[in-house]
Amino acid sequence: MTALRKTSIALLTDAAPFVIRAERASDVLAREALLDACFGANRQARTCQRLRDGRAPAEGLALSALRQGRLVGTLRLWHVSAGGRRALVLGPLAVDPSCRHLGGGGALMKQALAAAKARGHGAVILLGDEPYYARFGFSAAKTGDLSLPGPFEHDRLLGLELRDGALDGAGGMIVPTGAMVLKTRAARAKTALRPVPHAA
Repeated sequence: MTALRKTSIALLTDAAPFVIRAERASDVLAREALLDACFGANRQARTCQRLRDGRAPAEGLALSALRQGRLVGTLRLWHVSAGGRRALVLGPLAVDPSCRHLGGGGALMKQALAAAKARGHGAVILLGDEPYYARFGFSAAKTGDLSLPGPFEHDRLLGLELRDGALDGAGGMIVPTGAMVLKTRAARAKTALRPVPHAA
């Protein structure tokens, strides 16, 4: 069996001065701040968040992009069942607005898809704009019979087969299947301190 390499690639051209590596625990605060800045305060209410709540990202498929030691991009993939077929869902992809013109989003996408394929995954699904994601091979060709657990625009549900036929005949609800995350003591304490609404 071939040993899997750690997910790490250095891109040092003038056009894309990034280092992309596996996400670390020390990235969490910067990652959350970047996601808030890119997607706003209501990002936790989005439909695709239901596929991530309480789950860990797929092993080796949570990436961070750094520029001059500062986190400027993030991308994570998550285990799902796409109507009974094993797949990954991609997102969120976020890049600091000051770095978007440098190709950070494309670099993260290419590295994540290559890593997913190397780990033997068959398909990746995402909710996004086809004109942007088509350049990576995503389309709505095999996602027409799939649904998400909440409101979404059907023409934005896109898929990419990393293995031929991985999404053939896929239909039904996309549901999370990744490992559950145990809450830390601090997170449990924060939840316990929230006010409980009174019964009517």
